[in-house]
Amino acid sequence: MCERQAEVVVAGHTCLDLIPTFPSSAPGLQGLLAPGKLVDVGRLVAATGGAVPNTGVALHRLGVRARLVGKLGDDVIARALIQILQAHDPSLADGMVVAEGAASSYTIVISPPGADRAFLHFPGPNDTFGPEDLTDGHLARAGLFHFGYPPLMRRMYADGGAELTAILRTAKGKGLTTTLDMALPDPSCEAGRADWVSVLERCLPEVGVFLPSLEEILFMLDRRRFDAMAAQGGDLPARADASLLHELSDRLLGMGAAVVALKLGGQGLYLRTTDQEARLREMGACAPGDTAAWRGREMLSPCFEVKVAGTTGSGDCTIAGFLTALLHGMPPERAATAAVAVGACNVERPDATSGVPTWSLVQERIRRGWPRQAISIALPGWSHDAVTGLWRGPADRPTR
Repeated sequence: MCERQAEVVVAGHTCLDLIPTFPSSAPGLQGLLAPGKLVDVGRLVAATGGAVPNTGVALHRLGVRARLVGKLGDDVIARALIQILQAHDPSLADGMVVAEGAASSYTIVISPPGADRAFLHFPGPNDTFGPEDLTDGHLARAGLFHFGYPPLMRRMYADGGAELTAILRTAKGKGLTTTLDMALPDPSCEAGRADWVSVLERCLPEVGVFLPSLEEILFMLDRRRFDAMAAQGGDLPARADASLLHELSDRLLGMGAAVVALKLGGQGLYLRTTDQEARLREMGACAPGDTAAWRGREMLSPCFEVKVAGTTGSGDCTIAGFLTALLHGMPPERAATAAVAVGACNVERPDATSGVPTWSLVQERIRRGWPRQAISIALPGWSHDAVTGLWRGPADRPTR
């Protein structure tokens, strides 16, 4: 368990999600968005969205003490966000920053059954979030600091990510374990034209655990290959292979991250760690207790079988599961398993967090032999562990 038994600070992007529900007979995205077409839908679900509420509330539901630090306007959307957070726990809204006179961020989430989701997003005060919005008081009792979605926050990728790096360096300098999540930049906007290689080279030396999706990191590190794979349509991770995962994680570990976890959507979670035990020990207050067990690991944890009601927040909840496992001192096999288990629980509900149960219920569901989904991602030379359900890379060092 984290040596300081401390809370987790979750900072970064915050918005209100507006989620129409759809009948099972609803058409796909192209049918829904056809010009001039009226589509009957179900009730509207209003829920907190963005990395801060999604990961923060998921951690809270898993029994972790979380402090949320996001930036809101002073309008009806902000009041709705605060009311929803306080309904989970009054303290969850205490760290939120209010920008007077600003309009709050919102996202319209279009997530029909059987199809991936689409978003209509207004960034609001997320674009003005900066180091001054994170105070010493926010970090005083923390052991782990998680930052999410810098591509949706203009100041975080401006000037080569200088202010994002400053925020992460401050947290790391106070002895906190630092973790970072991403979001897929809009190619037509400023974030899509940012030099993400330079941003990552600058900030990853300050990051213990880096948790982007495969699409996000491929966009940032190899835009030409991302465009080619995306142009084929369908599920991009399903067309990946072990060599691509190894190549990308090699680059990210070389840039400074100690642990890389790539979210693969319906294919699961890929985990790769540094082979330098000293880098693991230097991860801060919530570094792995058994660093030897974490050194030089490579594995893929497939998703668990569920009936999907919606995929909103699935990545954020997967991260919450991984961070909770880290706080509990679990070895990497169990951490990767817990991550996809929490993500699976999440997608059984249409909103971002209500499907997340208690930590003990997640662990009990795993213990009962929860079936895993088959994967289509190519893993030549890898071995499958029938007991844990994990796939192990050829160079994966067995746990002692």
